[in-house]
Amino acid sequence: MSIKIGLVSLGCPKNLVDSENMLGLLKEKEFILTPEPALADVIIVNTCGFIESAKEESIQAVLEMAEYKKSGQCKILILAGCLGERYAEELIEEMPEVDVIAGSHAWHDIVGTIRRALAGERFVVRPAEAVLNIVKERVLTTPKHTAYLKIAEGCDNACSYCVIPQLRGPYKSKLFSDVIAEAQKMAGEGVKELILVAQDVTRYGEDLTGSLLLPDLLEALTQIPGVEWLRLMYAYPQYITGRLLDTIAAQPKACKYLDIPLQHASTSVLDRMNRPDSKESITNLLTAIRKTIPGICLRTTFIVGFPGETEQEYQELKKFLLEQKFDRVGIFSYSQEEGTVAAELPQVDEETKERRFHELMSLQARISEEKNVDLEGSELTVMVETIEDAEASVPAAGRSYREAPDIDGVVYLEKTVGLELKPGDIVTVRVLQGFSYDLAAEVIHPKAGDTR
Repeated sequence: MSIKIGLVSLGCPKNLVDSENMLGLLKEKEFILTPEPALADVIIVNTCGFIESAKEESIQAVLEMAEYKKSGQCKILILAGCLGERYAEELIEEMPEVDVIAGSHAWHDIVGTIRRALAGERFVVRPAEAVLNIVKERVLTTPKHTAYLKIAEGCDNACSYCVIPQLRGPYKSKLFSDVIAEAQKMAGEGVKELILVAQDVTRYGEDLTGSLLLPDLLEALTQIPGVEWLRLMYAYPQYITGRLLDTIAAQPKACKYLDIPLQHASTSVLDRMNRPDSKESITNLLTAIRKTIPGICLRTTFIVGFPGETEQEYQELKKFLLEQKFDRVGIFSYSQEEGTVAAELPQVDEETKERRFHELMSLQARISEEKNVDLEGSELTVMVETIEDAEASVPAAGRSYREAPDIDGVVYLEKTVGLELKPGDIVTVRVLQGFSYDLAAEVIHPKAGDTR
């Protein structure tokens, strides 16, 4: 009898790639994949263990899936991913509902893991090293025209607040030829947008050759037939070189979009975070980026309430936000994580963190709206994501080079009836109205020009 497998994926896109790889490995064997947990014999929850809120979400998801042992046909429940890597021993003792704890690097042997569990074993599996091999039948869970391409695993940065090196190990680049082969395979299956992800994409290749190879990789990826957009996420500032910026500027398929996690703008806070940047170096970098790549969309993240953050340091960050006017900003309240250096520093009280969080969120919303209003009347190239469905009240929408999936806004497309659009189509639009996070636009050319 065939075994039905259900999978819940939580956390970041890098975790999603691991989930898709697991599904691909299982699809190659005798297993049947099902999106209905009530019908699954085996349920895998690929968890996140990065910060407290993510840990709570992961535990809640595991407990919800455990109910299918009573109400469904689930026989085996597997807790996989970063939470399992971080708290394996505690979880196997405290959660009798779970049959297997599988760490961050255990996805590549998910078939053997399930067979052991079905044979009656209850165990922990945590391989010491990451495996970056290509899965022949990776099952994409994103829209078929968009996919994440993980180019490296782990992290060598020692930010004082972060547990990622403990969860994912040291930085390890995927072989150049393997990245190209995986991209070629996905492009052959209809993927038009490749979103390059890693804990730090800009460091790609340094451990392989001693050189930063991201510019070379981008140039090679642009040569793959079918690839239309290449997007970079998690570009750490210290490895953004002039050559990388020149490559993005010169390559039409490279989206003029950079996600740069800056985390703060006060040099003293950055020093306590154990980051090599300073306010001056960040300002100089942003100036160089905007000069080299006119019209670039810049996304970043900032942490408020970091241990010891004074009102003066916070105001410095607030002023920096006003001066730089980023297109996209994610604001996070500091999360005290055990096992990190920052957890032992004097903490900022929750009320102050909450106030600073809401102030910056409100400020950035106004900045984003101003920038989107400035786009009114301009033309953009948009990749269609959803088509209009009047009965289901689903509007047509898409994304331009300025919007990464799930974390940024969308471009709503008006008056699309009769245009016969389908997801993955690339069209030219004129922006009608800008809002805090989204745009409204009309299609003016069913086939797009190049406005990336």
